[in-house]
Amino acid sequence: MKEKRITSFAEFWPFYMSQHADPRCRALHYAGTVISAGLLIGGIVSGNGLLCLAAIPAGYGPAWIGHFLIEKNRPATFQYPFYSLAADYVMAFRFITGRLGPHIPVGNR
Repeated sequence: MKEKRITSFAEFWPFYMSQHADPRCRALHYAGTVISAGLLIGGIVSGNGLLCLAAIPAGYGPAWIGHFLIEKNRPATFQYPFYSLAADYVMAFRFITGRLGPHIPVGNR
């Protein structure tokens, strides 16, 4: 049977959070998101394209380690790259601002 395709960020978000139930996986995502954002901003400000390129593995590396070694699932990036990237930033922002709790799957709060 063919799996239903997610067609909106509102529909994607609960799925995304279900794939990030373990706080260690989320912590790796936060680290990758902050480091990659810093590299991207630094690359843009300095005009250094290599810093911008370095943002890609710096962001995805820790996140994928969290999925493969901790969550034991497949990163949503492979199927939904744009929603997944946006959700990484939303999750990190909600964590930093103390508003992530209600979005964490019930058994993992």
